[in-house]
Amino acid sequence: MAKNKERLGKGIRALLNNMDQSVDAPTPKEEVVQKLSTAIVEIPVDQIEVNPFQPRKTFDPTALEELSQSISVHGLIQPITVRRLSQNQYQLISGERRLRASKKAGLKNVPAYIRLANDQEMLEMALVENIQREELNPIEVGITYQRLIDECNLTHEKLSDRLAKNRSTITNYLRLLKLPPQIQNGLRDKAISMGHARSLAGVQDVALQLSLYNTTLQEQLSVRQIEDLIRRQTQPAQERKAKSSLPLEYREIQDRLGARFGMKVTLKRSANGKGQIIIPFGDDSDLNNILDTIED
Repeated sequence: MAKNKERLGKGIRALLNNMDQSVDAPTPKEEVVQKLSTAIVEIPVDQIEVNPFQPRKTFDPTALEELSQSISVHGLIQPITVRRLSQNQYQLISGERRLRASKKAGLKNVPAYIRLANDQEMLEMALVENIQREELNPIEVGITYQRLIDECNLTHEKLSDRLAKNRSTITNYLRLLKLPPQIQNGLRDKAISMGHARSLAGVQDVALQLSLYNTTLQEQLSVRQIEDLIRRQTQPAQERKAKSSLPLEYREIQDRLGARFGMKVTLKRSANGKGQIIIPFGDDSDLNNILDTIED
């Protein structure tokens, strides 16, 4: 494995050097961008400098420590992105939190995508072309969507237009990147399906996510079965009692809404027919996902 990474690193360096030095028969820049946008290279962390224009200045210490511990066990799953400055010097474009956590975990090298300077449009074209490949797994699709957002300054709406996909579809793939590494690996290795992963992504408690994931593997649960199990596990006794008092057709509506939004939805109805639909959210990202789903 180390030899393969070394050969890959040398190949990328040769590609970059040829682009800089060759005059008679230069490598088309479009080809270079296409290769670099999909190739992952191991880069020493001491050769990467932080972008001084990075808008994010503060990082939650607890979350950083948790990510560091996860990287210590599973490695860095989502590569960072850097821009080549010189032969052995790179500047970070996206992934400062991952880089900090990797350093904290003691990693000497991190996986990275290399970008060329002033290649915005070609990078976007290369990534969009890459995402059309049928063999990409859902995690790779989610990472590519995130790269288009971070590196090409695209909003969810613009990305939806570029790819001709519903925003809810894009949101569902992006949510997969928030899953624990074990579940991401299980999805990547086809131990679970996209439907299983979407259901697990709607669970806020990481420990419960992992427990449900292990149960899914052990008992070979279907997507419908894991959805039912999630509802039973996350619904307080009082709410279960309230749900049981709903007419059957209203319980079915509540269940369909919960499955559609990927989270617990509560439908309340009084005897005179008045009621409420309650859709909780944990942060602004969850709220945007809800709004996207409603608009779609």
